[in-house]
Amino acid sequence: MKSNTAIAFLVAVVIAALLIGIPRADTTSVNLPLYLRIYDWKTGELYVETQAKVGSVLFFGWMHSLEKIPWNEYYHVDENFELVLDAITFPAFGAGIPENKGRCYIENGLIHMVEIGQVFKELVWLNSHTATREIELDGRQVTKGSQLPHQVCLRLIIEK
Repeated sequence: MKSNTAIAFLVAVVIAALLIGIPRADTTSVNLPLYLRIYDWKTGELYVETQAKVGSVLFFGWMHSLEKIPWNEYYHVDENFELVLDAITFPAFGAGIPENKGRCYIENGLIHMVEIGQVFKELVWLNSHTATREIELDGRQVTKGSQLPHQVCLRLIIEK
């Protein structure tokens, strides 16, 4: 009799827990596969797709069109699937280069701006075979400007 009461009690506890909900880890967003995708901004045609994850590091390297200097941008993917600009590096100040982003220092001949924290839902640019150098995710090359359509407006976004 006592064992039937104990079993009935345990069943009641389990049912109550299911009805009111037991706190559990949110697996709906963090564990879903994410993708870095590059689309034609105008037509929506997909050019590049590669798997990403929260915490992935994006490197976007390009040549400044006026100053002709390399510009390196470093982002990470946050928990909202947005790109957070962490740092930029370049050899000299020039047209359009911000002077007041994050913390600035010089190392190995490059100016480093770090701790920027600027959030982007997507990156949009006019691609050039010569100005867009390379795009890397987690240390591996995703594409180069020369592998994407020339003088086409593109958008890079992190999506489920």
